[in-house]
Amino acid sequence: MRLSSTALSILLATSRTLAFGSKNLQRRAIAISSFAATTAPSSSASGRRNDCPFESSVASSARSNLRLFHSIKSTDIIPNNRNLFSKPFALSQIMTTVRGGSTTSTSTALNSAVSAPEEVAPVEYFRSDYKPLHNVVSKINMEFDIKDGKTTVTSEMTVEKNPNGPGAGDLVLDGDETCVKLLTLQMDGRDLVEGTDYELFPGKLVVKKSAFSDDSGSGLLKTVVEIVPEDNTQLSGLYKSGPMYCTQCEAMGFRRITYYPDRPDNMAVFENIRIEADKESYPVLLSNGNFIESGEVEGSEGRHFAVWSDPFPKPSYLFCVVAGNLGSIKDSYTTASGKNVHLEIFSEKENVNKLHYAMESLKRSMKWDEDKFGLEYDLGIYNIVAVNDFNMGAMENKGLNVFNTAYVLADPATATDTDYERVEGVIGHEYFHNWTGNRVTCRDWFQLTLKEGLTVFRDQEFSGEMGSKAVKRIEDVQALRARQFAEDAGPMSHPIRPESYISMDNFYTATVYSKGAEVIRMYNTLLTEEGFRKGMNLYFERHDGTGVTCDDFRAAMADANGVDLDQFGLWYSTPGTPVVTYSHEFDSESGTYKLKLSQASKSETPLHIPVSVGLIDKVTGEEVVPTTVLELKKTEDTFEFSGLQNEVVPSILRGFSAPVKLTPASGVIDEEALAFLAATDTDGFNRWESGQRLFTSLIFQDLNGEMTETTKDFVFKAFERTLSDPNMDLSIKAYALTLPSESTLAEEISEGKVDPVAIHKSRGAVRLAIARKFQNELHEMYESLSDSMANEEFKVDALAVGRRRLRNTIFGYLTTIKETPEEQKSAANLATAHYDSAVCMTDKMAALNSLASMGGEAVSARESVLKRFYDEANGDALVLNKWFTAQALADLPDVLDRVKALTQHPDFSLKNPNRCRSLLSAFTMNAAAFHAESGEGYKFIADSIADIDKLNPQISSRMGTSLIQWKKYNEERANLMKEQLKSLSQKKLSDDLFEVVSRGLK
Repeated sequence: MRLSSTALSILLATSRTLAFGSKNLQRRAIAISSFAATTAPSSSASGRRNDCPFESSVASSARSNLRLFHSIKSTDIIPNNRNLFSKPFALSQIMTTVRGGSTTSTSTALNSAVSAPEEVAPVEYFRSDYKPLHNVVSKINMEFDIKDGKTTVTSEMTVEKNPNGPGAGDLVLDGDETCVKLLTLQMDGRDLVEGTDYELFPGKLVVKKSAFSDDSGSGLLKTVVEIVPEDNTQLSGLYKSGPMYCTQCEAMGFRRITYYPDRPDNMAVFENIRIEADKESYPVLLSNGNFIESGEVEGSEGRHFAVWSDPFPKPSYLFCVVAGNLGSIKDSYTTASGKNVHLEIFSEKENVNKLHYAMESLKRSMKWDEDKFGLEYDLGIYNIVAVNDFNMGAMENKGLNVFNTAYVLADPATATDTDYERVEGVIGHEYFHNWTGNRVTCRDWFQLTLKEGLTVFRDQEFSGEMGSKAVKRIEDVQALRARQFAEDAGPMSHPIRPESYISMDNFYTATVYSKGAEVIRMYNTLLTEEGFRKGMNLYFERHDGTGVTCDDFRAAMADANGVDLDQFGLWYSTPGTPVVTYSHEFDSESGTYKLKLSQASKSETPLHIPVSVGLIDKVTGEEVVPTTVLELKKTEDTFEFSGLQNEVVPSILRGFSAPVKLTPASGVIDEEALAFLAATDTDGFNRWESGQRLFTSLIFQDLNGEMTETTKDFVFKAFERTLSDPNMDLSIKAYALTLPSESTLAEEISEGKVDPVAIHKSRGAVRLAIARKFQNELHEMYESLSDSMANEEFKVDALAVGRRRLRNTIFGYLTTIKETPEEQKSAANLATAHYDSAVCMTDKMAALNSLASMGGEAVSARESVLKRFYDEANGDALVLNKWFTAQALADLPDVLDRVKALTQHPDFSLKNPNRCRSLLSAFTMNAAAFHAESGEGYKFIADSIADIDKLNPQISSRMGTSLIQWKKYNEERANLMKEQLKSLSQKKLSDDLFEVVSRGLK
């Protein structure tokens, strides 16, 4: 699954109490739990909410009001002293507490009496507590009878003793009684009796071992449940989105459809999935795997059915059904072995014309995976469905991917070049999951980076080879530093393989995904591409069709290459961003250069860090030592290079070979060396990086009121050299001319000293100084590029994208000059002309974003273009998202009032995740406005989060991370942010948001 945010525990001293404030000590007294006593080696273990066989979960209030909030298995005690009671409770005691003294139900729904206490304490799960299931579901057949306002789901599960488990025992099924109404429960055709054959708990259904016909733990379990997809605002499980029903089951959605062992290590064959619905309203019926049959429903006029079958075992999180009134485009792909695969992409009918780029991207992905890793697609059909209401970016359901429309729809009139790049990358990401995630999946959710980090690395490599590797690397590192480094430095910091969580949804984070991809990239760097491919081959050979751990992947890499990667394994358990410092010396007599590297991290022992280094001759500017991978495995080490003619300048951490911060041991930036590397470095990434560090130095000087002419001269010369270089890749040139983002700059400032308003002003001052210095040259290049692009056919290749990117970068500098009324008019005229001449969304958005931040004499032009853009959108959801975002990011003094007004706009809805992100999340990224000294931005977002949490906890928790980084800022801002977190903590929160808020208040 693509895209996502955060989590871990709050444990107060020995009582391990999750609380903050006296009111919460009464409401949320204790959240201490284990879902299983560990029997497996601690090197890799599992957990997630209700994922594994539970041992005990108990809550107690500060007023000694014992309150059960989860299930306790008879005579078991929480391991590792997590049970605060002196003795275990029997099931009868638990049921009396949970169900008001009754152990039976006379309601139509068998689970109607199951209800958690009104105020439950969130449960924390630990990786060390993984325990295999006693019994597994090896095969399942399902029927979905979809009717307006009610869907009936019938399941028949073949249950067997787990061959890798501790022996036959109780069968534990996950189910959310708040949305799943259990009507029938049978074993081998016999109705099961509550209390005798099974027990119900909040979130659990336990079929006792005695309910099976023999001691083998085998049988055919049948359930019939009712659900109401139309009421599902969480967008998890089966829900309604526009003209279709669809599912999202990762990570904990299948339990919102029916009772099932909803955990990744239960891999079953979904043999027959029958979907029935009204034919006129829902003519398209889809599920995983291969199509089997379809037809009219006998005796039910106007209804039809379709049957699908997936022959490959999969966990429940990969299950999918779709029923809708959809259009599509079709194509085919012939695999390397000659198998023909039917390809089809579905969307709402009015969007079918925007699916073609996605189809081309899919075919390129299939070919690339065959060429790069020898991996062919394994089914005869591959379907993709575009959904407007979707929490994530996309979902890799086997043979039936479901995509957020933002990552599949694209045409020149509605999608920017960045949108096109994302479509290609995410299409590739979900396709690549077919092997790295589906055929081989993660054993438990703590291993999430096993599939996501690996697949992000694969999609990055794919996108780089489809375009420019250097450009793609710059983009990926920019994103890593802006999001993941900030996450590493905040209260939600966690290793790529977390040790505990309250809500697994909080761990679809930049750390698990992006830093996880960097760890995979380090394997590739250390072992070479050939060695990495050998490791991948062994990984699939050993583990195809199973759920495995990060350690299993590391073992395959090590064994395939005959190397020891035990020390490298520390990357999986170490949170935070390591720091590598360097110093160097050159002995001119011997021609020897010494580079001293040292490391510091949160690991108790040194990490294994690959540092790619090249050396440039200081006299000739020639590269005298090509890229060499140095393996830093000690706290401090010195590397020697001999046979050098002249003094050299080191190019360190080429290609960003490790996710670390690189600093000089002296603490002093060598600006002369940076200017030299910005002009001569043969490594595209480091050439860009050197310029960025020069820009940073000048911005920080302005921030401190001490801008020097020397630094300004270095920056101006580097800018001029880049601007005039005729041989530089156009996209790299555009990025090299662009100043570091405000979020990147903030990461360079010490904790407690970040002033977003001051950063914004200083960055703006440097940008304006450059624009004024090179106004003539910039205008000349803008006109030249405009002329060369006139009447040019729209393309999405590297050259065309590079031209637009460079032209819009230069346009951005020119419209920065707007201090006087005359300059404001001139900037508005240029921006309006840019908008008028735009032949694609990329150029329209460049103009709109610029105009959205204009005031004074440009107000009339600003308002005119904003209205034109809205009218031209003609209701297109993705285009309207851009309209909302442009205004949320505007550099205007009253932007908060404007955003508040937009929340009342008829096209705004809290129920749609994309719309929430386009306005509210975008506003939190407008750092100067969000962090205004008044604190009104914090209050507005906190209030919005509280409202969203009632509808969609996944979205509220992700947005909640915008308030938890208060330690970075000065005391006044920190106190204002904490005030809003405390206010949220007094409300009834979802587990997802509770975890973020409680971590933020630590």
